[in-house]
Amino acid sequence: MTIPIVKWIDGHKFIGIDSTSHSVVLSSKDEGIGIKPSELLLLGVASCSAVDVVDILTKKRMPLTFFEVTSSGEQDADPPWTFRKIHLHYKLAGKNLTAKAVEQAIHLSHEKYCSVAATIKATAEIISDFEILPD
Repeated sequence: MTIPIVKWIDGHKFIGIDSTSHSVVLSSKDEGIGIKPSELLLLGVASCSAVDVVDILTKKRMPLTFFEVTSSGEQDADPPWTFRKIHLHYKLAGKNLTAKAVEQAIHLSHEKYCSVAATIKATAEIISDFEILPD
């Protein structure tokens, strides 16, 4: 079994490789290359929830024509700059989408399915909102 690994490239640049051999470039400084690890955390919670929401709405027979999640976070001012609040904003479009179905899908993701959200919410409050765009 392959496990996730982070390899140093040089300076403050690294490559992260997941258990399926997919990779992402990371950097801790503004070097013009790579994702900041703290922002990778925000992307992790957003993408984990995104997968859930898409799956739930598909099962409800509400296929999407557009889907996007933006994430932002509030961190402590001092090291280790712990996230205390994470905000996820969902934008969706699709035939027959209802606010009730979207709200339920997001709730199920945050409270039942998303392992990243379940791990993070012990330290950071996760809040969300959404907008349904014209199809």
